[in-house]
Amino acid sequence: MVRGDEIVRLGGGLLDGRAVAPARHGDLTAAVETWLPAVRQGVELIAELVARPGLRSGLPANLARALAERSVSLLADRPGRLGDDAAWRLAAANGAGLVAGAGLDLVFGDPRRLHPVAGFGSLVQRWERRSYRPSRSAGLRFAAVAVGVPVAAALGVGLATRRRPLARAVAVAGGTWLVLGGTSLRREATGLAAALTAGDLADARARLPRLCGRDPSTLDTSGLARATVESLAENTSDAVVAPLCWGALAGLPGLVGYRAINTLDAMVGHRSPRYRRFGTVAARLDDLANLAPARLAAALTVAAAPVVGGSRRSTLHTWLRDGHRHPSPNAGQVEAAAAGALGVRLGGRNVYAGRVEDRPQLGTGRRAEPVDIVRAARLSAVVGAATVAITAGHLLAAPARRALLRRATVRVARRLAARRGRSR
Repeated sequence: MVRGDEIVRLGGGLLDGRAVAPARHGDLTAAVETWLPAVRQGVELIAELVARPGLRSGLPANLARALAERSVSLLADRPGRLGDDAAWRLAAANGAGLVAGAGLDLVFGDPRRLHPVAGFGSLVQRWERRSYRPSRSAGLRFAAVAVGVPVAAALGVGLATRRRPLARAVAVAGGTWLVLGGTSLRREATGLAAALTAGDLADARARLPRLCGRDPSTLDTSGLARATVESLAENTSDAVVAPLCWGALAGLPGLVGYRAINTLDAMVGHRSPRYRRFGTVAARLDDLANLAPARLAAALTVAAAPVVGGSRRSTLHTWLRDGHRHPSPNAGQVEAAAAGALGVRLGGRNVYAGRVEDRPQLGTGRRAEPVDIVRAARLSAVVGAATVAITAGHLLAAPARRALLRRATVRVARRLAARRGRSR
């Protein structure tokens, strides 16, 4: 368990009046310089927390400390040099909110009761019953409302908090926590691995539907291990990397919009007779939303392969060779990379409620075993941590990017004007 005195110690440092006072008066540089010692204390605390066995994060403390220290060094580089203080405060709120939300997911996982995503799913089910027609145009109207309404609400929150950094940080933290699913994913997977290790095949089969829609009744130990590793790989992209990327690119509306699209795909995006046409728009939207994040997740899997004893070269080769063989344009990318990093074979025959799919083989290694589930969970945690660092850094650097872009635009405009003047 996370001790209360540790949280109080961290909060006390961050709420140090010597830092809060200059921040209130607009002197962000002085505030950041005063905050840095407390932030470094927070880095040590977070590194200790993520390494605790009870959290099952699978993230090495040294890696967490290195990523956080890099963020501290970026903050220390006097942000006031590029962009105005108001822009930096908002960027810091967005970045801090994203990191805080990821931390909440790491510590608590998904809310066990009254999860807003579950409530959204219930509302979407009612809307689907009212708007269903066996046509793509009906599916388009359904998706436009189901995605547009929550995105519009998130835009409203974003506008209401654009001059309130603390409120923005709280909103982004809450949104990030609610759309991420990495910790719960790893907990379910490692629980299934423990059941397999104990020889309890019935318990492992009962757990599998919490991870994927595959029929577990005929799966043996290796089949269950393969299904779990594939689910870990795909959902690391869908439930961790993709929402963080969209949050970094589009803020709170990006977080909410991506989760809405992903939920629609899970509900109506499959190839059943009822949704073959109605769910086409939802499925294509999900493919488009995950196009870049899935490839980022695969690239990070290549980079993190040594964490689980894999080879970066072999992982890259497997990804590039097998990633396109999967029926999904995105799932195959991360599953092929995971197969290469773990040295296992994925793919093969899958049964979904009586429907059989024979998928191409990904990787050339051995059959998956229960220990590979634990390795895949560790790989998932490292990929997720790297994505948090990348996306939070992207948000923090937003004012600098805008300032540099303005400067570059002015320089280009001046050069063009000078050339026109000479040509006359």
